[in-house]
Amino acid sequence: MTSIVVAAHNESAVIGRCLDALLAEAGPGEFDVTVVANGCTDDTAAIAAARPEVRVIELAEAGKTAALNAGDEAAQGFPRIYLDADIVLTTRGVRAVAAALEGPHLAATVRRDLDLIGRPVLVRAYFGVHRHLPVFRDGLFGRGVIGLSEAGRRRFDRFPALVADDLFLDSLFAAAEKRQVDTVGSRVATPRRTRDLVRRLSRVRGGNSAMRAAADRGRVAAAVRPAARLSWLRHVVLPRPWLAPAAFCYVAITALAALSARHNRNGAAGWSRDDSSRQEDRHASAER
Repeated sequence: MTSIVVAAHNESAVIGRCLDALLAEAGPGEFDVTVVANGCTDDTAAIAAARPEVRVIELAEAGKTAALNAGDEAAQGFPRIYLDADIVLTTRGVRAVAAALEGPHLAATVRRDLDLIGRPVLVRAYFGVHRHLPVFRDGLFGRGVIGLSEAGRRRFDRFPALVADDLFLDSLFAAAEKRQVDTVGSRVATPRRTRDLVRRLSRVRGGNSAMRAAADRGRVAAAVRPAARLSWLRHVVLPRPWLAPAAFCYVAITALAALSARHNRNGAAGWSRDDSSRQEDRHASAER
């Protein structure tokens, strides 16, 4: 039985569509779904509880790490899929990820489909470069979907109290142990405003830096991959010189985010996200 853990903090706008997609074609008892509503001041928990066969855990304090650990403790089966509440993954998508973990692979994710519809030119330019970064060929992060086999889950005890949970999971596995399911896409909503993009990148950069620092100090028993600062130039722009104008935007936005991250160092396991990208729209499909 495949277990799915969804950590949800004030996700009333998206948790319904997330769960409805998961369960639309599922057979009775096929999936073990746990939604951990943490620090919610909206009706996330009530919306989740209204779906059949969904276990709901409520935590008073907001924090993704605590929510993931609580969901893990309640989950009953394998493989185990950690799913962000704003991601739409269909029943067939879950089955495909689970099937990818039946062989030698210990971890799996899905194809990343960026939603750039209606975004300003600077946001589109940034992702025009970002989408080609080679780190996304073998990384588990950036999709909001990570599946682990039972053997893969034994690689760690509990999620560390840091925000970069996807980077943590990615660091536990060698490239040959990970797989991307190309037939399933995760629709990743990009920020709707440039300033929201800078804020998101600042939070991600701060969280990743904190994870790497924790690994260096031995607090995290994982070899966290280093930041590839010039990959955008070597692997993206030089082979594709027509992206040079977009690269100016990419570098400028990255530099702004780096400056912001230095002024707001916070790798604690709270919630950090871009609410603008969670606005309802008509393009909510998970598989393309």
